[in-house]
Amino acid sequence: MEWLELSTDNCTVQRALALIGEKWTLLVLRDAMNGVRRFDDFRRHVGLSEAVLADRLRKLVAAGIMETVPYRQPGLRTRHEYKLTPKGWDLWPAMIALKQWGDRYTADPGGPPWEVGHRDCGARLQTVVGCAAGHRPLTPFQAEGRVGASARRPE
Repeated sequence: MEWLELSTDNCTVQRALALIGEKWTLLVLRDAMNGVRRFDDFRRHVGLSEAVLADRLRKLVAAGIMETVPYRQPGLRTRHEYKLTPKGWDLWPAMIALKQWGDRYTADPGGPPWEVGHRDCGARLQTVVGCAAGHRPLTPFQAEGRVGASARRPE
C-alpha cells in the first residue's frame, strides 16, 4: 500500500493534534515546561480567558498529560497546581523543535526572547532526528515511510 491508499482515521499525528494541536494548549504546555504551575499564573502569562484555560487544563489532565497537585497558602482554601506528567514531558523534544524552528524563522531581528541551553556548557539546545540504531543527524531524504501494523484502507 502507498500513503494515499491508507486510511487516516487512526493516524497518530491526527490523534496527537486532537489532544495538543490547539494554539492555547501548546502555550499552556510551553509555560508548564518553563515552570508555571498555578492557574492564575497561566491565565496572566498566556493571556487567555478563565473559561478557555479551565477547558484546556481539564483536557490535558483527562489525557494524562498534566496532573493536579493540591496546595494551600496559609489562611486560604486549598487550590491545585498543574504539573506535567511523564507523558507531558515526552512532548518536550517536540516543543524544543518548534522553538528551534520559530527562533530561525519568526524571531525578532535581535534574536529570540527566551533561550534554552545546556545546563553544563550553556550551548543552545537543538533537535536532531536519528534512528534507533544511533545514526544521526538524518535528513528527510534519508528517511522512508512504510506501512505500519495498524494500517488499513479507507472504508
